[in-house]
Amino acid sequence: QKGMEVPDLGDYKDLDWPEAQKGHAAMISRLDRDVGRLLALLKELAIDRNTLVIFTSDNGPHREGGNEPGFNRSSGPLRGIKRDHYEGGIRVPTIARWPAQTPAGKVSGAIWHFADVMPTFAELAGAPKPAGMDGVSIVPTLKGKAQPALRDRFLYWEFHENGFKQAARWGDWKAVRNHLDDPIELYDLRKDIGETNNLAALQPKVLARFEDYLTTARVDSVDWPVKKGPRRPTITKP
Repeated sequence: QKGMEVPDLGDYKDLDWPEAQKGHAAMISRLDRDVGRLLALLKELAIDRNTLVIFTSDNGPHREGGNEPGFNRSSGPLRGIKRDHYEGGIRVPTIARWPAQTPAGKVSGAIWHFADVMPTFAELAGAPKPAGMDGVSIVPTLKGKAQPALRDRFLYWEFHENGFKQAARWGDWKAVRNHLDDPIELYDLRKDIGETNNLAALQPKVLARFEDYLTTARVDSVDWPVKKGPRRPTITKP
């Protein structure tokens, strides 16, 4: 179905929508149904209260298969989509269900990323955190407890398709650099979740902190080298 890879369009078949949007909606409905089947099975097996289920995504809405993210405002108030380093491309919701441990209906503003998954699962399994990992366990957050340290650390993203891009977050501050020699854009997500007001010129100290971090947060690797050239100089740690 226009790249959505669903066997049928279900309840959306006769809507006056583009075919790709029907397929997109049908895929979401099937996913919702099948997650429900999984949770029902856990309950049937009498293991649901002590089973942690985490539902999330690795990126924001996409354009693959002819899908148009703006059709149903898939990014909401966020700027950008998949492959962008703005919040619409990388900020996604997470739902955790663990009836014996996670408070029902609680909304958390904890900021975490996928590097935290392995340390979290290691703690849950009673194993030590693997050496050399940047992530931290979010088990306290899953149990409804505060983790202030999650706000104080830097989070880092880079992308290599259509040019080298970087982004970082520190507390409510977000920095985006869409090309290696482009100026850094700076946003205060607490006041500007849509990243419309670039504060780089007004916050020189915060900008300098990000400039240093983006320069030292990575080293070149065989798998992910920064392309050399006038717009792609190589970054190395001092």
